[in-house]
Amino acid sequence: MLICDLHVHTDVSRDGESSVEEILKRAEEAGLDAIAITDHDSTDGAKRAMACKSDVIVIPGIEVSTKQGHLIVLGVTEVIPSGLDVGETIAIAHDLGAVLILPHPFHLWRHGVARKRRAPMLLVDAVEVFNSRYIVGSANGKAARMAKRLGKPCVGGSDAHNAKFVGFGRTFVDAEPNVTAILQAIREGKVSCGGRKTPIRTYTRQSLRSTWRRIKRFTRKIQLK
Repeated sequence: MLICDLHVHTDVSRDGESSVEEILKRAEEAGLDAIAITDHDSTDGAKRAMACKSDVIVIPGIEVSTKQGHLIVLGVTEVIPSGLDVGETIAIAHDLGAVLILPHPFHLWRHGVARKRRAPMLLVDAVEVFNSRYIVGSANGKAARMAKRLGKPCVGGSDAHNAKFVGFGRTFVDAEPNVTAILQAIREGKVSCGGRKTPIRTYTRQSLRSTWRRIKRFTRKIQLK
């Protein structure tokens, strides 16, 4: 049984705080067998991690910003355009042979696709039912109930934006230790998940920083007009 964190950000993401090297080091210290690098709308972090020497298996991925919310695409190094309808994004990713995970589908303020549209839950390969960045956990519970009802594999991820929280969300995968086998096991539902909560203080600080960045970008756009 492999211990994996399927939702990790590096400083390639605008709100990421740790380098690829720091992420990999922490993954080793946390006893993980594999991590998925899923930076926002970029595969640069994943490609950089794959080029590093590490005992941890690197699953290349990307967290795509669709029109309705976020979608994790695993097993690709191609960049999928952001801003498309989630259905179109899913079709593109499946054409690439990717494994698709719907992350934090019901989290408030977290770009949860299922809060706006439920149909994508039928089209993805798995649902993230444990995301370590939560306050009360009700969104995780709702995701788990919906995934079970739809017969979708349930996975977990830390959604770490800082290396020290890598491994706080975990997926246990019954597979051989290689990327192809792990992805196939996710498709087949040979997974379980769990973990612990990112400290609320850290989650709040990161969220406020992200909100402040968005406000500054919006202000600059207005000034340019």
